[in-house]
Amino acid sequence: MGFGGISIWQLLIVLAIVILIFGTKRLKNIGGDMGGAIKSFKSAMNEDDKKPESLEDKDIADANFSEAKSEEKAEEKK
Repeated sequence: MGFGGISIWQLLIVLAIVILIFGTKRLKNIGGDMGGAIKSFKSAMNEDDKKPESLEDKDIADANFSEAKSEEKAEEKK
């Protein structure tokens, strides 16, 4: 008994039909494309997790810059 009631022979027949239809070269390209897509997805998810921290730092830096500018303008008016 194989996966979910499918025997190993049935899986081999389906694999042989898929290879006949697409060919090994095209299956290799599809596998490489799928691997690249998964890798890109994982890196985007990791980048998204890191992004809010950098945005908070940027907001703090912008706030400090705005305060410094307003203080400079206040000193110039005096």
